[in-house]
Amino acid sequence: MLLFKKNLFILYFKRVYKTNTIYKRTLIILLNIKMLAAPTLLLDLFNAYYKARKNKRNTINQLEFEINYESNLIQLHNDIVNRVYSISPSICFIVNKPVKREIFAAHFRDRVVHHLLFNYINPSFENQFIEDSYSCRKGKGTHYGISRLYDSIKECSQNYKENCYVLKLDIQSYFMSINKTILQQQLTTTITNANTIQPAIKDLSYYLIDTILASNPTKNCTIKGKRSDWNGLPKSKSLFFAKPNCGLAIGNLTSQLFSNIYLHNFDTFIKKEHNIKYYGRYVDDFYILAPSILYLKKIITVCKNYLKTQLGLQLHPKKIFLQHFSKGVNFLGATLKPHRKYVSNRAKINFKSCVHSYILFLQNTAPTHSNLLQIRAALNSYLGILRHYRTYNIRYNTLLKDRNNLLFKYGYVVALNNGAMIYKLHSFLVHKTL
Repeated sequence: MLLFKKNLFILYFKRVYKTNTIYKRTLIILLNIKMLAAPTLLLDLFNAYYKARKNKRNTINQLEFEINYESNLIQLHNDIVNRVYSISPSICFIVNKPVKREIFAAHFRDRVVHHLLFNYINPSFENQFIEDSYSCRKGKGTHYGISRLYDSIKECSQNYKENCYVLKLDIQSYFMSINKTILQQQLTTTITNANTIQPAIKDLSYYLIDTILASNPTKNCTIKGKRSDWNGLPKSKSLFFAKPNCGLAIGNLTSQLFSNIYLHNFDTFIKKEHNIKYYGRYVDDFYILAPSILYLKKIITVCKNYLKTQLGLQLHPKKIFLQHFSKGVNFLGATLKPHRKYVSNRAKINFKSCVHSYILFLQNTAPTHSNLLQIRAALNSYLGILRHYRTYNIRYNTLLKDRNNLLFKYGYVVALNNGAMIYKLHSFLVHKTL
């Protein structure tokens, strides 16, 4: 029976990775290992590895892992099967944009495990999440959340003809306030009741969840940068000062999923128990719409009491927004007004700064091929965001008006459908190393 499972696994592996130029070398190793009680775990780890390395191919941890990635994955497989898997030290650093945050970057080996666990349990939770939970979900995201709020305001106000008030709330120090005991109970309950997860996968998921939640990223972490980088960061936003048994590391895939799961019961409480039709949430930012301002004032107290008593969370007292829709509302980097959507001032400033800095860079430096690819990626990232809003004049005046700037020495702008633009490198530079 074990030999049959091994052969079946290898055939499946060949079918999935037959177009991969390195699968033959991997297959030779697979043929010489002992497939233990969980023959699909190794395949699942390979799937998780290929997802984890996307956009991480040039990081030191990923490169070190990839040199002997087959052996590393097999060792990781054995550690998990034997229940001796341990989490490696993280790298901790500060980012200042879009706001100041403390980030813990997991070791690449642990990132593979995060993707493995995500692949195992996310489908069961995805089936339970409400439609208007936007973060870390396929087909959702910031633009979807903005569009949903825009459409909800239009519907609630009956095409901007009736009263509609917007209540926008924020949870204070959300990630640092998540109680791991409550989170673990939520995870265990859903996984136990999930009919689509096999018993062996459930046991494996319990083990990985226990290991991840029991770890403390602040222990033995490597500090990247200077201690002074933490100046100006409130203690309530640092994992180093989190309450005992509280706090998730910002920067991990599992933390993104867990943050959605932690507030799922709150989502259903608002949507079902209070029959609130117009509600949406992105991580810890959420909105509620209603024709009555008095009703929304009462809802603030309802939300505050539930979050505190059931989840140990607090609303941010300085981020309570309540006003008529006609005055506009800021949400996820956009400003929404009747019949129109605007990009935030921060995004406009960052776009102008990006274009200006790259022009100065090209004036003072002979760019390498890698530099040009980075410039193309950055410009197209901003152009991709701006295309969703009324920003033609911003894009034209910032990027296109001066055709003599050095960006047009190395590339050009193409106009696409629906007013979209894309920056392309000249064909003789695309595959050329300068």
